[in-house]
Amino acid sequence: MMTTPGASGAPAQALVLVADDVEANVELLRDQLAALDCRVIHAVDGPSTLAICTAERPDLCILDVAMPAGDLGVDARETGLEVCRRLKRDPRTARIPVIFVSALNDPAERLRAIEAGGDDFLLKPHNRHMLGARVRSLLKLKGATDALEESLKRLRELQKARDDLMRMIVHDLKTPLTSMLATLEMLRDGDFGALPDRPARALSDVEGKAEDLLGLIEDLLDVSRMEERSLPLQPEPIAPAALMAEILFDWQLRFRQEQTEARTDVADDAPVFSADKTLLKRVLANLVQNAVTHSPVPVTLTLGARRDPAGIVLSVADTGPGIPDEYQDLVFQKFEQVRAPNAPRVRSSGLGLAFCRVAVESHGGRIWVRSREGEGSTFFIQLPLAPLPRPPRVLRTGEHPAVTPSESR
Repeated sequence: MMTTPGASGAPAQALVLVADDVEANVELLRDQLAALDCRVIHAVDGPSTLAICTAERPDLCILDVAMPAGDLGVDARETGLEVCRRLKRDPRTARIPVIFVSALNDPAERLRAIEAGGDDFLLKPHNRHMLGARVRSLLKLKGATDALEESLKRLRELQKARDDLMRMIVHDLKTPLTSMLATLEMLRDGDFGALPDRPARALSDVEGKAEDLLGLIEDLLDVSRMEERSLPLQPEPIAPAALMAEILFDWQLRFRQEQTEARTDVADDAPVFSADKTLLKRVLANLVQNAVTHSPVPVTLTLGARRDPAGIVLSVADTGPGIPDEYQDLVFQKFEQVRAPNAPRVRSSGLGLAFCRVAVESHGGRIWVRSREGEGSTFFIQLPLAPLPRPPRVLRTGEHPAVTPSESR
């Protein structure tokens, strides 16, 4: 309130609630706060203090420890403490700073006030200069906290607007692109007449690029759906050795083209687990794609699996250029791209690892990377033996789960 401009453009006065059942104490505080350019409102017991705080949202509350409790169900000597506890529990009033005033010069009393959520403590009779200093300090802190909360609210609104716009654009792109692909397929199949070799090869290349673009659009849609908890999982039993063999089979032609050596390292006790196989194969394919694409020289890949106390850990290790320490969390954010100094310049949406993160988290798992520049990277995927129930959606701003599993050491 104190930082909100009034009609004249000048900052409004800070609103301070004084809760005390002794009129003389209230008048003394009213005079001293007026000298600080504060507007004062008054409460005489616990229930009225709570009601006024909820309705008026003052910038500061000066609270007597002992006053009538009303229907709060506590002794009068505990009223101020109980009022503070309730204020701090209520999201509407939790940020209101509370200064306790008491005639009891007892360290235990101060400790109880702090434990109740109080921000400061003054003895009666209080020092006018001390009161002024503490009131100004807490009002300044309250103003900064309110400004930060307002900025965070605006940031969340802008993020939601950006995500909504992205989803709308992606949906609008998908329909004409699907029609283009259908036409390209008809041309390639000769439905409009046979094509000479060179135009046919060019057409095949165009069709491949269009399919890549459609894949990017699908990634965007799937990331959004998984973040919104609207993409249902279709779990099925998966044998780790068979899964890794499928990945090697799917990529064998690309491995030959890129001179990539690939092998598996599946522990004998790696358990069968349940997951959405289509999603998981896309996760592993993205990790393989990154390793092959972002290295200036042929790499060696090792696809692993082993038992973990939390279920199973899958891994994709490469001998590529590695990822600097400061970028190892950044790579999992949407639209972020990190390119090693000697890596080839490639086009990338920055969505691949973001998709991996949300796909793994949708199973109740986690993904992380361990890497050193010049020594390659290993991506780990820790999954439960069956997908865990997904928690209610929480709006994110780029945060990532802490990574402390034993297998990462």
